[in-house]
Amino acid sequence: MIFNRPATDLAPALIGATLTVRGCSGLITETEAYTPDDPASHSFPGPTRRNAAMFGPAGHAYVYRIYGMHWCLNVVAAPGHAVLIRALEPLSGIDAMTARRGRGKPLAKGPGMLAQALDITGMDNGRPFGPPDFALKPGTTPDLVIGPRIGITKAADWPRRFGLKGSRHLSRPFPFSSV
Repeated sequence: MIFNRPATDLAPALIGATLTVRGCSGLITETEAYTPDDPASHSFPGPTRRNAAMFGPAGHAYVYRIYGMHWCLNVVAAPGHAVLIRALEPLSGIDAMTARRGRGKPLAKGPGMLAQALDITGMDNGRPFGPPDFALKPGTTPDLVIGPRIGITKAADWPRRFGLKGSRHLSRPFPFSSV
């Protein structure tokens, strides 16, 4: 997979890819793209200590905490570009994911839940994606839905949220779609 490209190109390409972390895997069903010209992006003010991974090598993880309580996993694309992995459909390691999330809870329908299910922490920040236990394997090109991003206040209406059409494993339904 080619990571060094604009996040707006990588985000839809990650839909249908398989993410494997520590023996657990899932089909990526939802992503959001963030670019340096985007006021909602951590890279918008330029390089800082917190966002250093976004300006590092493509194909590495950018992991940060949101609301002081949830980790979020991003894939670094071109410098200053990152793709937030918002949701996935669990494929393997479901017992481990369930133990981390708790029985009866959605496993990975949202970036915080996804990180908890996969045991993503700040220790993964800057880590390269590669086999065997922290990998992204491309899938087939699926049908997509596209819509505005959620959980942000700046540029929230930009259509940079991508989802697997028809998936039950999305963080929220899409209000409109194309492609």
